[in-house]
Amino acid sequence: MLANMFPSPTLSRYLARLFVTRIFGVLFLLVIVLQMLDLLSESGKILAWPGNGEPELWHYVTLRIPQLIARFLPYSVLLATLFTFWPLNHNSEVIAMRAAGLSAHQILAPLLLTAAVVSVVSFGFNERVVTRASATLKAWEAAKYGPVPTDSSVRANIYLPDGPNILAAGSMTGAGKDVTMTDVTWYRRDAGGMVLEQVRSPAARYAAPGWLLTDPVRFDVAATAQTKLPSMVVAQAVTPTQVVLAKVDPDRESLFQLRQSIDTLKASGRRTSELEGKWWHKISGPLSALLMPLLGSVAAFGLARSGHLLVRAVAGMALGFAYFVVDNAALAMGNFGGYPPLIAAWAPFLLFALLGETVLVRTEE
Repeated sequence: MLANMFPSPTLSRYLARLFVTRIFGVLFLLVIVLQMLDLLSESGKILAWPGNGEPELWHYVTLRIPQLIARFLPYSVLLATLFTFWPLNHNSEVIAMRAAGLSAHQILAPLLLTAAVVSVVSFGFNERVVTRASATLKAWEAAKYGPVPTDSSVRANIYLPDGPNILAAGSMTGAGKDVTMTDVTWYRRDAGGMVLEQVRSPAARYAAPGWLLTDPVRFDVAATAQTKLPSMVVAQAVTPTQVVLAKVDPDRESLFQLRQSIDTLKASGRRTSELEGKWWHKISGPLSALLMPLLGSVAAFGLARSGHLLVRAVAGMALGFAYFVVDNAALAMGNFGGYPPLIAAWAPFLLFALLGETVLVRTEE
């Protein structure tokens, strides 16, 4: 029964080979062009740090490319579907397959199987490579492309409430009572939220209780005066646990690490719906590659001489890009609490799977 779902082994290999070569070709072109544009926008910031040069530019490229691959692989699968079916339809190869007794589902089966393999590889690549590259790159960006602590737990852009006051830090490393923060700013505010004074420090460490600021500089807002102070302790109500929980970044955590962070946040009574949506999307996101042959297959069927081939190709592309728009919108709605996390992550996938199958069945008829 399984063999009846596919065309002959020779034809299956032929279609799969066409599809794979076009996926990698399109992905290569997209990544190269986008990486060049991104490097042009970031090279000035990288080279602004004293001592940075060409090696740092290449280091940035190695960290950014995995992110670009993960982001644009589904788009590459969509475009590869169109670039595979367009010439097959234009050269009447699809007509020959249909005349030989193959259904639309059988013609599409080798591409769907290939896309499923791409989805599995994409999931593993995201978990093992992209998360680590994202963590390193974000820590480097937080250090303004200067030296970054070697601690793997480094986090960026910490923002913590201290009663009416605010404790902010550019980065955080360590765990437990060994947590240290850099580029620290403490804002003392009145009950109405007005900033009364601002204390800046290059570093802070946990003083049990509070955080000991190193070489702090105070700016008095009312007097508009700046004063250097000896070491001082601030934010005595803020604990290391709060600091660790304050910045859970789904992009830098694997599926299992993010689940542990969500469980910890839940135990502390924190809201986790946004993180749960991102957790589910770590699974549904790579599977979007599986949808692309189904959505782009509208370009495969119909007579080329009818003059509608371009219209069908544009319709397939529009369906594919509409999925990404709806997927991002659903995640945004989930982040604001409009949808439950499970629905926000999976509803677009299921909706467009049904839509693509409906189009394919109508094509079959």
